[in-house]
Amino acid sequence: MLIEKYSLGIGDRYGHQGTAQLKALACAKEDGVSIVPVWNKSKREHSLIGSSPKDARREADNAVKELGWKDSYYIDADHIGIKTVDDFIQYCNFFTIDVADFIGEYPAEGIIKSFTDKAAHYKGEIKIPGIAKQFEITDNKINAVAKKYLVAIKEAARIYNYLVSIKGLDNFVTEVSLDENEQPQSPEELFFILLGLSAENIKIQTIAPKFTGRFNKSIDYVGNVNDFIREFEDDICVIKYAVKEFSLPSNLKLSIHSGSDKFSLYKPIHNILMKHDVGVHLKTAGTTWLEEVIGLAEAGGEGTKIAKYIYEQSFNRIDEMMNPYLTVLDIDFDKLPDPLDVYNWSGEKFANTLRHDQMNPAFNIHFRQLVHVGFKVAAEMGDRYTNGLIKYADIIAKNVTENLYSRHIKPLFLGK
Repeated sequence: MLIEKYSLGIGDRYGHQGTAQLKALACAKEDGVSIVPVWNKSKREHSLIGSSPKDARREADNAVKELGWKDSYYIDADHIGIKTVDDFIQYCNFFTIDVADFIGEYPAEGIIKSFTDKAAHYKGEIKIPGIAKQFEITDNKINAVAKKYLVAIKEAARIYNYLVSIKGLDNFVTEVSLDENEQPQSPEELFFILLGLSAENIKIQTIAPKFTGRFNKSIDYVGNVNDFIREFEDDICVIKYAVKEFSLPSNLKLSIHSGSDKFSLYKPIHNILMKHDVGVHLKTAGTTWLEEVIGLAEAGGEGTKIAKYIYEQSFNRIDEMMNPYLTVLDIDFDKLPDPLDVYNWSGEKFANTLRHDQMNPAFNIHFRQLVHVGFKVAAEMGDRYTNGLIKYADIIAKNVTENLYSRHIKPLFLGK
């Protein structure tokens, strides 16, 4: 099972927008670019909402059937570890192996020696095509990488081998995720991480490093765009070199986590992808949930009341809502509107405040981030929320498709 050149992670909290999401990819295909969908949901999200991997599989299958989608599609066991993987094995064909928590754990001396013996071959200067600056590889650098990443690499191998033992060698797509870590991985570090993964015989097809800058939930990139693009291109060059040097899968590509709404990066990324003729996996989890709330607000009546209630409860329980996502949020409490004021807003004003339209003076990134992490409130509403999704399905679906297609797919995959 080999994932295609372009893939899009389309998380869907409540399982109602599968068809609307897939329509965006169908629009892209009409415009000449083929992108495969990857429905992704983590154990944490399933637990908060009360859903299961079986539900995610059912949603994907139904959307594919409804639209007559003929290309591949994937269901991602998102950010799994050895303790959570079993819940997903039966229903998923894409596994995001998250080993960020193991970065920095000190490995046994024998493991270090085995790695440094392999890596010693690369001591000195390495000239990687496309990278202006040569890598200067020293014993100290090799040892530092070994001590920082080997335990994480071994954990990835443990989970991968477990998956192989159950699903078979070529029956799933493997991603290794390092992004939920405080420090980004440099291109030099990525080079040796790939060497380590190759030594473990992991058929890795996508890798999600931690990039420079902040990838906050549901808002634009925070950081120097030029620095990011330089690092992104260097990482691509490292991967192209490592595929040949370490005999890794030829379709290995970068994965961008928390990739939703990184508008300032999309066209520069597109240009780099075209320059090197390589693919990418972009994960847009969370965006669909916000489009649901926007659609409810625009619908009026009960829909607007639901949207306002979600904000009110998220505001009143802000610490609880933010706690699981503190590393990917920057909310200024003083810039959040009072729920009593929001109660008197029109549905249009609520939607304009939440929708990620940077040209609209009503847009509020602090409001948007808080609603993004407030999906637990909707889960607690039960039938009231899901009935709203059914009642106002048409207006919500229009927002979902338009958001994915116009704001994400067009600039990143089509360069428009």
